[in-house]
Amino acid sequence: MPVVLLGLSHRTAPLEIRDRHTVPAQRIAEALRALSEYSAVREAVILSTCNRLEIYADVEAYELGVAQLKEFLTTYRAMRVEDFDKYLYTMLGAEAVEQLYRVAAGLDSMLIGEPQIMSQVKEALRIAQDAGSIGPHLGRLFRTALQTGKRARTETAIGQDVVSLAAAAVELAERHCDLTRTRCVVVGAGKMGASAAKHLRARGATSVTIVNRTLRTAQTLADTIGAVALELHELPLALAQSDLVISAVGSGKFLITAQMLRGARAGVERRLLAVDIGVPRDIEPAAAASDGAVVYSLEDLREVVARSLEGRQAEIPKVEGIITAQVSAYQRWYRSRGVAPLIASLRTKAEEIRDGEIQRLFARMPELDARQREMVIAASITIINKLLHEPVTKLRETAAERALDSAAQQAQTILDLDAFSDRLQRQLAHAAPLLGLEKDV
Repeated sequence: MPVVLLGLSHRTAPLEIRDRHTVPAQRIAEALRALSEYSAVREAVILSTCNRLEIYADVEAYELGVAQLKEFLTTYRAMRVEDFDKYLYTMLGAEAVEQLYRVAAGLDSMLIGEPQIMSQVKEALRIAQDAGSIGPHLGRLFRTALQTGKRARTETAIGQDVVSLAAAAVELAERHCDLTRTRCVVVGAGKMGASAAKHLRARGATSVTIVNRTLRTAQTLADTIGAVALELHELPLALAQSDLVISAVGSGKFLITAQMLRGARAGVERRLLAVDIGVPRDIEPAAAASDGAVVYSLEDLREVVARSLEGRQAEIPKVEGIITAQVSAYQRWYRSRGVAPLIASLRTKAEEIRDGEIQRLFARMPELDARQREMVIAASITIINKLLHEPVTKLRETAAERALDSAAQQAQTILDLDAFSDRLQRQLAHAAPLLGLEKDV
């Protein structure tokens, strides 16, 4: 199973490394097209989420495939050699399949069981389909990953009492201030920003301002929760007048710089609490050194998340059982794909035999009318399907359980083709009286 995974995640790489190698959503299709140019890469999908960059590829051979994926990362993604040594992980075959299923099920997330990853896996599949970089192997792999994620959340309690990054950010903020008396700013009106704003309202915040690049989007969200909407260029003013800011954009550039923060907080005695949940980060790291602000990043949410998710730990073995079954099913399907050409060849051979026998039958019985000929043809097709059903099923099952050594072994496993014609003739002879054809065939 030549499926390869190269990646880095919150488990292996610090935030600054993950930020450096995040692939913006608008560039993933372009990256996939570039990756498809490599000779050993037959199919590819890039999964770039909050806290991970993973490249899944179906390759001609493991060694060459891995080498070309690393070459892609060093050129297109400008990944440095030290990143390979310290942070990058490589998984092959069933291990790579299991990793994707774990990701989709929420077991590899910072927030165990978090729901957003399902839509991110689905979006990775869609982008790869649009880019033309995915085929039958990874297509099925990602579809079954989505099935695995859905099973994990419907058959276990891994997704109950969902805790999002936005919820964790608000809980962290609540430890430092009374939200009912805090002037709050949310930067970003997308899913994460909207979630943060709604959690703030739910926790009693009475003063909430939504800052967004597009004012109309900010206003729509603001109207929903009774907040104020501002455009992004008004962010410095909002920072000067607020006590708490939660930033959830992840545009790839710093929206709140150290210089902006110093300017906005000049002359303001009360320190600003800033929580950055953007991926990549929205707040420049140097801003944490500002006297006017206390800055928290995703890494600081770990304790909040761990405490909130204790109830889900007991569900992990159940989810892992689902994953194990799904991996085995994918492996069986993948192995069975290898016999598809043989099955097609067998059906072609059977059809040649069927057609030849029917033509000889018609030559010996010219008195048959059109209706009778149709009945004979229909009967012969039924005979073919019945004759092939058992050996083809046996072949698929055998291939699914173990790799067959050679085409010769495969052929011996299913059918003695030399005896096929004689068996077909006997079946046709037996069928003729049933069709009202009394003449000897």
